[in-house]
Parts: sequence; structure tokens; C-alpha cells
Amino acid sequence: MLTVESEKLIACPVCEAVNIDKERNNCCRRCGSKIYHHRNSPVEKSWAYLITAMVFYVPANIYPMMIIRQFGVETESTILGGIIHLWEYGDYPIALIILVASVFVPIVKFLLLIYLLVSARSPIGNDKRVDKHKLYFFTEVVGPWSMVDVFVVGILAALVHLSSVEIIAGTAATAFAASVFFTLMAAHAFDTKLIRGNR
Repeated sequence: MLTVESEKLIACPVCEAVNIDKERNNCCRRCGSKIYHHRNSPVEKSWAYLITAMVFYVPANIYPMMIIRQFGVETESTILGGIIHLWEYGDYPIALIILVASVFVPIVKFLLLIYLLVSARSPIGNDKRVDKHKLYFFTEVVGPWSMVDVFVVGILAALVHLSSVEIIAGTAATAFAASVFFTLMAAHAFDTKLIRGNR
């Protein structure tokens, strides 16, 4: 039985068939598409997405997430400002959900992805005890839940039909959505084979 090292295998980007890497002139055995073997570091793309996500996360917390216009008066609310207002009005469950989904989850995802990317190059301490596959799976599962804050703004804007009240998504909503998108892309671009290599 012919065995091939995993490093010699390359996936087709079109049909995802696994092929043997011939170093040059790689063509898919199934669909015949050209396969380009990227010689750059497998973590560079993931780093680029992650840094972009962190850059977008800054204006997402500085600029207003929601703008309320009532009787000609504009009230702007940032993520943390909205959480504080909800807490003061006694909406504790909603405040906690938005706090976890919009503040804690993105920061934890950033830290986990940084840890995975750094440890992919060189082990950090005694990280063989850490199940990196579970950490990676966590970043994949909780990713979409970071959008709760943006969904809340969208739902409020759709539900409030009073002529005297107008709810508009602020600049932070776009920045936050972009941050979540690039975080998901960073996790998706991460090569899980690097985790196996460090075990």
C-alpha cells in the first residue's frame, strides 16, 4: 500500500480533491484545475485578517453603535454606553448578553487566535497540555454570536415605527460587523495541521 506524507498532499481549491504535490505544474486529478502551492508562511493570511479585525474593533468601541432621533434631538450610544443604560434601566439579562457577546467574546477570540498563531511557530511554555483543537473549535463556534449587538440595533430599527422616534445604526455598527467578519476569516484561514505539528 502506497503511503504519502501529509506535507506532500495539496488540496484543489475548486473541487477540494486531495492531490500529491509535484512541486511544480500541479493539476487536480479530478477536475484538472491548476493548483498553486503557496510557499509563504501558512499563518501570514490569518495574521493579516486578525490584525484587520483588531483595527476595526477600536472604532467599533469609540464611535456610536446606535443613534436615536426623537423630537429633533439626537442621542448617541456606544457599546459600553448602551450596556450601562440597559443596566440602569433594570434590563440586566440583555445588558449581560451584550456585554459578553460584544466585549468579552471578541477579546477572548483575539487572544485565543494570537495564542494559536504564535504557538504554531514556536511552542509557548508547556503548551502540550493545552488542547488547541478545542480552543480553535471555540473560536469557530462563538464567532457569529459576536454579532448580537448589531442584530439588536437592526431589530430595534425595524420594530420602532413611531414617527417621533428614529433609530439609526451608527458608524460603530459597520466597524463591529467588519471586525467580526475578519475575525471569522482569521479563524477560517488558520491551518489546523499546524496544531497537529506541535503536539
